[in-house]
Amino acid sequence: MIDHIGLAVTDIARSRAFYEAALEPLGYRLIHDAQTEAGGTAVMFGVGDEVDFVIADKERPGESNHVAFRAETRAEVEAFHAAALAAGGQDNGGPGLRPRYGAAYYAAFVLDPDGFNVEAVCHAPDEASSRQA
Repeated sequence: MIDHIGLAVTDIARSRAFYEAALEPLGYRLIHDAQTEAGGTAVMFGVGDEVDFVIADKERPGESNHVAFRAETRAEVEAFHAAALAAGGQDNGGPGLRPRYGAAYYAAFVLDPDGFNVEAVCHAPDEASSRQA
């Protein structure tokens, strides 16, 4: 299942204003913004509380676009990363927490053979932590 799609933009303020207005009739709203690993800003939109569309700056449009696939567990994120590297993918960020995107945001990134950024993400809390609680 696709978790979200991300687009790199050249002017985050202009694009934010555009997407806020254009997506509002479809039920989308701005959910969160955060600093990216590239030092830019990521603006996250969705319906309800689920982010499924992201725009970000400080990256090259086209080359930095990405698709994120939803994983049910952190082990699946780790397995995705290992399988993608074994299949010829290039590491673009190993499995780990990305708390700037959410407290339980656990993801891994690889570049596919054409250089597209592909992500697997799990939003569930750490299985070990939740068993101890």
